[in-house]
Amino acid sequence: MSDKSPFDHETDIDVIFFDPDFSYEETLLLEKKLREDFPQYQWELKNQVYMHQHSPHTASYTSSRDAMSKYPERCTTVGLRLNEESDFELYAPYGLEDILNFQVRPTPHFLENEDRMELYQTRLSKKNWQEKWKNLIFKNT
Repeated sequence: MSDKSPFDHETDIDVIFFDPDFSYEETLLLEKKLREDFPQYQWELKNQVYMHQHSPHTASYTSSRDAMSKYPERCTTVGLRLNEESDFELYAPYGLEDILNFQVRPTPHFLENEDRMELYQTRLSKKNWQEKWKNLIFKNT
């Protein structure tokens, strides 16, 4: 879709799960192990039980899918999981249109709150995605 490699030294691989019995410290240890075992990738391992704390005025999440639906950008709410039949399942609560159209816009969860929208704007500035993908279109709706 673009002339860029899907993985480079700056691209991270997000692995998420939802387990109330798995501590934050255990998550950090497992992330460290992933980084040691597969150092060619930038791993980010996140237990979604704790992630609502990073989003202002957000109640605890009830599942990984609930958490993903409340990510800042619609284009980042896409995930794959390996189901019990060893098949991949795609989860994209807002569809794939934004990715296919190189479009970045906030999720409804972020649109409904001024503090979250401020966080969204700060995140976009820090990510600096337009440097990597020149044809991105940014929208605030």
